[in-house]
Amino acid sequence: MSFELPALDRKATQTEVEAALEKYRIFKYVYYDEQEANITSSIDDIGGGKSNTISDQTGNIAMHNVDEKERRRRYCERIERAVKRLPKMERYLIEARYMSEESEYITDYNVYNFKFQPPISEKTYSKIRWKAFYKIALNLNIAVINPTDKGTPE
Repeated sequence: MSFELPALDRKATQTEVEAALEKYRIFKYVYYDEQEANITSSIDDIGGGKSNTISDQTGNIAMHNVDEKERRRRYCERIERAVKRLPKMERYLIEARYMSEESEYITDYNVYNFKFQPPISEKTYSKIRWKAFYKIALNLNIAVINPTDKGTPE
C-alpha cells in the first residue's frame, strides 16, 4: 500500500495561501465596527412593513455582531493552528513574512537577509516557503491540485 502526496499547481496554490493569510491579517488587525440599530422611526404609507412581517431589528443586529466576531476569531485560530504545526523554520518564515501587522510592507528580501540569522539565500528561502505553502494549503483544504502531475513537493 502506497500513499502519494498530490502535486499542486504552484502559482494557484501560492495565490490561495497568500489570500488566506491576507484575510487572516485583516481579521486579526483591522477593527470590526459593530452595526448599530436605527433609532430614527420611519413611516410606512401602506402599513404592515415591506413584507408584512414583524422583525426584531435590534435582535438581528446583535446576532450579526456576535456571529461575525466569532467567525473572525475561528478563522484566525484555524490559520494559527495550521501555521503552528509547521517545522520551526517554515513557521518562522510564515510568521515573519505573512502574519505580522507590518507584513504588507515587509519584502521577501528583508526576511531572508535580515530576519533569518544567519541570512539564507533566496533559493533556500523559496524552497522553505514553498514547503510551508504546500503544508498550509493541504491543511486548510485550499490546495489547487495539478491534474497532469503526480508526486511530492520539490
